[in-house]
Amino acid sequence: MGGLTDDEAFRKTTFVVIDFEATTPTGSPAQPVEVAVLALRYDGEWRETGRRTSLIRPPAFAPVTPAFTAQTGLTAAELQAAPTPAEALGALDRRFTAGTSYLLVAQHAATEANLIYHQRQHCPALARIDLLDTIPLAKRCVPGLINYRLDTLLAYFGIAQPADRHRAPADVAVTAQLFRRLIALAHDNGEVDSLAGLVKIAGRAAPGNAPVQEELFEIAPQEAE
Repeated sequence: MGGLTDDEAFRKTTFVVIDFEATTPTGSPAQPVEVAVLALRYDGEWRETGRRTSLIRPPAFAPVTPAFTAQTGLTAAELQAAPTPAEALGALDRRFTAGTSYLLVAQHAATEANLIYHQRQHCPALARIDLLDTIPLAKRCVPGLINYRLDTLLAYFGIAQPADRHRAPADVAVTAQLFRRLIALAHDNGEVDSLAGLVKIAGRAAPGNAPVQEELFEIAPQEAE
């Protein structure tokens, strides 16, 4: 009997690890100021099939605060020169091509799901993709940790903290490493033996998704900008 990574549906899926950095204006949804994605396929070994990153100009009602700059290193001046949400997320959306099943992967996927939902007019393809959350998957694979924050999970698996932690490209890179470790555990322990089982444990429906996904998309290969 095969395990998770032997499942045909698993092997046909592109897993798109995604992370946003965002400002959090009072009384309004969080506004993205940086996005990064890294697409992976498994065919006996993991292969990167595409990646993209972009800064995003925040609206006037969601200014960059000193605390945000201290955490990320991103400044108000730098972000004012960035592409608008329509430009940045539209360019990302156009990197998706019809024909292949895929899922987004994120640490605490509700955050990414909500950001995408509120920007869905700029990225309609992205907004229709369901998600996998590494937190419930980690709880199944490594029960009993004190918490399941990203830093805790990186320490548990011995994944080095990136120097630019809290920047989207760095966080995507380590989340992708974490996801691969968790998939290996899920395969080896035999508790998850199919993509359907993985989705049952860690899946999260895209808030703006139609009842049935009629088309699925895959990120076309592209070097990070």
